[in-house]
Amino acid sequence: MTTTTTTWALPRVLRNRNAGLYLAGVVVSGFGTSALWLASGVWVKDLTGSDGLAALCMLAMWAPTLAGPLLGTLADRVRRKPLLIGMNLLLAALLPTLFVVDSADRVWLLFAVLFVYGAAGVVHDAAESALVAGAVPASLLGDFNGLRMTANEGMKLLAPLAGAGIYAAYGGGHVALLDAVTFVLATGLYAALRVRESRPEPPAGGWREQTAEGARYLWRHPRLRPLVLAGGTTMLCAGLSGALSYAVIDRLGRAPAYAGVLYAVQGAGSVAIGLLSGPALRRLGERRFAAYGIAVTAVAAGLRAIPSDPVALVCSAAIGAGLPCVLIAALTAVQRETPDALLGRTAATANTLVFTPNVVGLAAGAALVELVDVRLLLAVLGLVWLLTAVPLLQSAASPSRTATRSPSDANPA
Repeated sequence: MTTTTTTWALPRVLRNRNAGLYLAGVVVSGFGTSALWLASGVWVKDLTGSDGLAALCMLAMWAPTLAGPLLGTLADRVRRKPLLIGMNLLLAALLPTLFVVDSADRVWLLFAVLFVYGAAGVVHDAAESALVAGAVPASLLGDFNGLRMTANEGMKLLAPLAGAGIYAAYGGGHVALLDAVTFVLATGLYAALRVRESRPEPPAGGWREQTAEGARYLWRHPRLRPLVLAGGTTMLCAGLSGALSYAVIDRLGRAPAYAGVLYAVQGAGSVAIGLLSGPALRRLGERRFAAYGIAVTAVAAGLRAIPSDPVALVCSAAIGAGLPCVLIAALTAVQRETPDALLGRTAATANTLVFTPNVVGLAAGAALVELVDVRLLLAVLGLVWLLTAVPLLQSAASPSRTATRSPSDANPA
């Protein structure tokens, strides 16, 4: 094993100026997003007294993901760095308007801002994925994407506490202001990136044709298609598993608040795998790395049927470590294997195909848990989840093919 393969991920990434700046931007903006994510639901609940309306906050932010292929096309029609900066400044200017949301009849404005927030986030993620592929060396993409996952999961553990504290002391408007400030800071970091972008070629067809081009590329690509399909199936199962969480806690004889403990342990597992994903991807290749992560997650999901606190904690940590593997692998493979001119819409299409099934899984799980014994559900879920890994292992006969691509091969002009 070479030194390059075993080098610790964080120093490798931080030694690259662009990768370090990107990672800092992810940490800063992710902190504000996670803080607002918690506060918005509490805010609506306090103003309206409705659990249903509070839950709609997350729906408002997630709904634009369904239009990901269309929104991602924008990242291929303009230069990505100015687009990233523009999305950040748009949200920084929009968020302070939430100071006027002080009664139930103004909650509509919060939903509108959250919807725009989600749509801007889809465009931002597509542009970022495409720009990272050109600004960060191909050999660092696995490390960077893993650390990006670590940063996001770390912010989910820390930022909601800060958001709750600010909300309790000063109200929702100040949480929105905090988020706006983080976007301004992230804008400064993105502006400092050293990247040369040529103006994109004039589009050959309309929006519909260009949007479909990204989906066709994914479907026809022999290495990307199985990874994206496995990612979507994994997130469908993750939604089902998440919907069963309170039934599992009830079998443990614990109060619903125990979900916070299990969530924190799961987050710690995700943080750990993010730090290790770069070396693991270089050793295993994207498909084996994803398959092993899915297998660990599947076994842990099935073992949750055992009513034991230690088993529940170990399973939560294992799910946290295993679940992100296919997400990191799929994103890294898309960045390495997709031509630059297609990368924005292809990355956005992949995100839609991977993350949208999670919502379907949550809804299906919420219905099934009322009808079927949770032990049977967990056993079947674990088996189905495990079968998801089989096609990846079958197609991973030569995993080093994508792991050893040169930067010029990975980022064609």
